Amino acid sequence: MTDHASALVAAAARSTVSGLFVQRARLYPQRIAVEDGERRFSYAELERRSARLAGVLAARGVGTGDRVAILSENRIEYLETFLAAARIGAIVACQNWRLARPELAHCLALVQPKLVLASARHAGALDGIAERAAQAAPGALELPAPVVFGPGYEALLAGAAAHDEVAALDPEAPLLILYTSGTTGLPKGAVLSHRAEIVRNLVTRAEFGVQPLDTFAAWSPLYHMGGAENSLGTLMCGGKVIVVDGFDQTRLAQVVADEPLGWLLLMPGMVGPFADVLEARAASACSVRVCGVMADLVPPADIARITRLLDAPYANTFGATETGCPPCSSSLIPIGELPQRLSKLQSPFCEVRLVDPEDRDVADGSPGELAMRGPTLFSGYWQAEQTNRADFRGGWFHMGDVFVRNPDGTLDFVDRVKYLIKSGGENVYPAEIERVMFGDPRVRDVAVVRRADARWGEVPVAFVARHDDSLDAETLRALCRAGLAGYKQPKGIAFIGYDEFPRSASGKIQRHELEKRLDATRFD
Repeated sequence: MTDHASALVAAAARSTVSGLFVQRARLYPQRIAVEDGERRFSYAELERRSARLAGVLAARGVGTGDRVAILSENRIEYLETFLAAARIGAIVACQNWRLARPELAHCLALVQPKLVLASARHAGALDGIAERAAQAAPGALELPAPVVFGPGYEALLAGAAAHDEVAALDPEAPLLILYTSGTTGLPKGAVLSHRAEIVRNLVTRAEFGVQPLDTFAAWSPLYHMGGAENSLGTLMCGGKVIVVDGFDQTRLAQVVADEPLGWLLLMPGMVGPFADVLEARAASACSVRVCGVMADLVPPADIARITRLLDAPYANTFGATETGCPPCSSSLIPIGELPQRLSKLQSPFCEVRLVDPEDRDVADGSPGELAMRGPTLFSGYWQAEQTNRADFRGGWFHMGDVFVRNPDGTLDFVDRVKYLIKSGGENVYPAEIERVMFGDPRVRDVAVVRRADARWGEVPVAFVARHDDSLDAETLRALCRAGLAGYKQPKGIAFIGYDEFPRSASGKIQRHELEKRLDATRFD
């Protein structure tokens, strides 16, 4: 073939998120695409609105590769922003409205947005944000006045010329920037391409049996991968996205009763409370194919209870913003089962290694950091050359998570590398202790953190929330003595209220925040 013919062949393989969505809109113009309370738009209406918003963006100078920042709660306009940016090749930088202003200023300065979209609820957080960024680094941020969702936004759309052309992009072109939690420093911006979003959608459907027309309940923040990616995946397939403003348990319970759902996301810390609501309503689920995430962080009794109530298996997965559902996304916990172990099956859509600190493969049964490569991977961190060189060393993405490979090839999660406690020269992983404590059904939640110790350097201590006040520290110590080596025994146990655990948007307990409370906490 000539070079010209080769280019044509390559171009024919370049589908994008926008191109796939537009095809669904042509096929299902009257089908409901999005619903948000009383507001609902068909595929044809959503396609026109996103095309008009693309026209607004283009008229304001936003082009291929430019960043559009968004600061908003979950609402239909958030999804319109995704689709409009995808149409013209822009990148949506999804801002976390839970951040403190210095953190928000950092995230905006990192991406230098050409335009900012915001909801009325959160637009005030942008007041003076450029000045705050300038205090840290003069000239760090020039922030345009935000376009605020509401009457003014609707007037802009009504008066805009639709941008009908879908940009012919390389699938490696970035679409989203999602920020990491930043528990050990300021947030990093993970770059997600059209290729990653398309393949992640395919993997979810292949491994979980989610069907093209299944409904998705977008309650988790759309600045987080769970909400953003499953919403985009649903719209690329012709299903319906029901937008829910946060973890509104009453609304979500009604959606579960009324709608045929594919994957119902339930974050750790929310499984038990949602099960309580479902039991109180005594309502059965319409249809749920799979539920839950991050089984390692959920009490086993809550997993058994929620699967019975939803009549759906639980996703025993392990993924990340950077990787999607892989590397471990092939295991489901059967309905009603009280899991005794949470060994995971590697996804067939990636390659995996477990390595030591020198990047040598470890033997089966030995803990090693998981390194992965595959088509669901992100495209590195925005403006972070040094970090990317370190994390992608050897051509593999190093996740920072420690696993053990079992003789049958399954993988057991051990813990995050950064949570490792070095106690008297021994390695102690908090998750090991937490799993043992979860063996008592009266434990509602638990987090183990490090505390400085004059003799051992560091020792583990535990924060515990109880279902039942009859549970005492000595009972938990006895459980740990029976199941753990002596050096892994928690040197202190503090009982706190369930709502006192600081959590990220994905429901993970923020251990660094608990460590700040050590001096003010009484341990038994």
